[in-house]
Amino acid sequence: MTRHVQIRQADPADFIALGGVFHAGVRYSAGEYTTAQRAAWFPSPRPGPNWAARLAAQSVWLAEAGGEPLGFITLMPAGCIDLAYILAQVQGQGLFRRLYAELEGEARALGMFRLWTDASLHAKGPFEAVGFTVTRAETVERGGEQLARSRMEKTLDG
Repeated sequence: MTRHVQIRQADPADFIALGGVFHAGVRYSAGEYTTAQRAAWFPSPRPGPNWAARLAAQSVWLAEAGGEPLGFITLMPAGCIDLAYILAQVQGQGLFRRLYAELEGEARALGMFRLWTDASLHAKGPFEAVGFTVTRAETVERGGEQLARSRMEKTLDG
């Protein structure tokens, strides 16, 4: 990684930019899905009160360099990793692992014993790399398109 990357807790002022990271992550990174599937999954960036409320209800970690967001990961109170997205141009540089380490540290501090996520085909490998296993494969419908994904979980040993 050529730039200094900072990992920090996101705040509401970051939420619009994180919607852009999410959109770019789906549109330009998820090559395992067709163009039509990616367009149906996430047709446009998500600004607005529903997006802000979704993020405000979770712990959100942001990776940034020079004030520009590069990726983020979120944890819901029940142990669900709801969102994990890294911009395509910085994937493969360890950002997911760094973000995930922050999230797991907080989960352990909160006494969580299990984490789970619904991982896209693109996210399955990174989650496996940090110890998650597939508990079931499934298909969901978004905008008339069928998308494969995997329910994954990891038990946190004391």
